[in-house]
Amino acid sequence: MSFKISKTAKVITLLICGITAVQAQIPEKIKSIFPAGTVMHNNLAYAGDTLKRHKLDIYLPANAKENLPLVIWIHGGAWKENDKFADMGYMKNTVKSFIEEGYAFASIDYRYSTDAIFPAQIQDCNQAISWLYQNAGKYGIDKNKFAVIGFSAGGHLASLLALSNNNKIKQFTKEGKSVPFKIKAVIDFYGPSNFMALIPKIEINDPTDAVTSLFGATILERPDIATLASPTTYVDANDPPFLIFHGQKDALVPYTQSVLLRSYLLKAKVANELTIVTDAPHYGEMFDVESNRKKISLFLKTYLK
Repeated sequence: MSFKISKTAKVITLLICGITAVQAQIPEKIKSIFPAGTVMHNNLAYAGDTLKRHKLDIYLPANAKENLPLVIWIHGGAWKENDKFADMGYMKNTVKSFIEEGYAFASIDYRYSTDAIFPAQIQDCNQAISWLYQNAGKYGIDKNKFAVIGFSAGGHLASLLALSNNNKIKQFTKEGKSVPFKIKAVIDFYGPSNFMALIPKIEINDPTDAVTSLFGATILERPDIATLASPTTYVDANDPPFLIFHGQKDALVPYTQSVLLRSYLLKAKVANELTIVTDAPHYGEMFDVESNRKKISLFLKTYLK
C-alpha cells in the first residue's frame, strides 16, 4: 500500500523539523553547523534579477527578539570560485557562536571575475548590503548595527567596502548611487589590502592568475585599477574598527598585506588589532580556535552591540 502526502502536510512536516521549504537548498553540512532552531532564509534575491550570484541567505537565532545586530559573511575563492557557504566548513565554531551570542547572520554571493571584472564584485557587495539595510525590519535586524567578516578575496571585499563607505566611490555601486548603510566593524581574515605591494619582481602575464582575472590585466598594466581596488587607498580617521587575522605561513597572500593595512589604520588612528597565527597557512581550522573566537566575541560586543 502506498500513501500520498499533500503539499500542506509536507510543509507542516518541514516546519515541525524546524526547516522551511525555502531552506531546502542549504547543504546539510551547513545546516548542521547552526544551533538547533536557527531560522534560515535561503536564496533571497538582492539585485532585482535572476542571476544565481545575486543571492544571499539570512540566519536568525531561535525565538529572536527585534533589532538584532547583523554579521555579514563574504566568502573567499580568488574572486572566481566558491559560494556563500564557503569558509564555513573550517570555521564551524565561529559561525555557530554568532547565532549563540544573539547575532543575525547573513552570507552573500557576488559575481565571479570570470563573469565580470572588477568593480563588479564590490558593486554586488554594496548592493547586497543595501538590500539587507532596506529589508532589515522584515527580519528583525537593526539596520544601524552591521558588521562584515570576509576571508581572502572576501576579506579584501569586506575591507574595501567598509573603508570606501564614506568616500562615495561611484564605480563601487550600481549606477553610481550612494549606499544607505554604515559598517560598524570589520573582521578581515587574510585579505589582500594593497595590490601595488603585490607586484612580482618579474611580470608574469598569466590570464588565469587571480588578480589578473579580477582586473582583466596585470597590476603592472593597470596600476590605476590596482590602486582603485586596494583597501588601503581609502583609510581615514572616520573608518570603522578592524580585527585582522593572518597566517604566518600564508603562501597565497603574504601576511605583510595585513601588517601594511594595520600600519595605515594606525596612522589614521582607526582602532584595530592584528593577530598573526603562528605556522598557519592561507586558511583552515587553525583560525577557528578558542583564542580567536574570544577576540571576535569581545570585538563585536565592543563595537556592534
